[in-house]
Amino acid sequence: MNDALDTPLHPYYPPGVAIPGYVAKVLTTQEILGIFTATCLAILTPTWLYIRSTRRDLPVGEVFTVLWFVLCGFIHLGLEGYFALNAHDIASHSTILAQLWKEYSFSDSRYLTADSFVVCMETITAVFWGPLSFFCAWYILTDHPLRHPLQSIISLGQLYGDVLYYATCTFDFVNSGIEYSRPELAYFWGYYVFLNAFWIVIPVCLLIRSTSETRRAFITLQKAP
Repeated sequence: MNDALDTPLHPYYPPGVAIPGYVAKVLTTQEILGIFTATCLAILTPTWLYIRSTRRDLPVGEVFTVLWFVLCGFIHLGLEGYFALNAHDIASHSTILAQLWKEYSFSDSRYLTADSFVVCMETITAVFWGPLSFFCAWYILTDHPLRHPLQSIISLGQLYGDVLYYATCTFDFVNSGIEYSRPELAYFWGYYVFLNAFWIVIPVCLLIRSTSETRRAFITLQKAP
């Protein structure tokens, strides 16, 4: 009884889920989204300018691929790395990154409860896909021969993690009726579905591209005298 009374009230789902030490965010949704958008632009704009100044011959599709991996690197290392380091008490933090996770957690409260799958998945993402994304971006700019193998590895890892992320949440809902997202459409369809879908659609496209390039390289090698 005392434990229940000591657990702070919160707006997350499922109702009554324990989030010890919870401190409400003070930034509004608009402020958090504004900060996130401005940060992304602050990363992508100088990256784009650097690409145009060093590789003016780079096709548009390749430019966007470099931008994608640079953004992934910052998100995986900075945002998801912060979560991985503070997963067990992030609900009690009031930093900007913690408040961003509290905002996203309206669509998936597992990020505030140190859910074992989410913590492990985000830690792997931060440790491996973060640094490797920066390497891949550089390999594209320099036409490095390891570009497509590395692009395939990162994209497959991102895709696998995202599929499992969706799958575990769906499994809990189908088998136990547990809903981690608030009922508002913006949280489920905007945060949970739309934002995470980028790491489904783009990695699939990059995997197809790398597989095609690898196939072409082997065909050329096999035809060589």
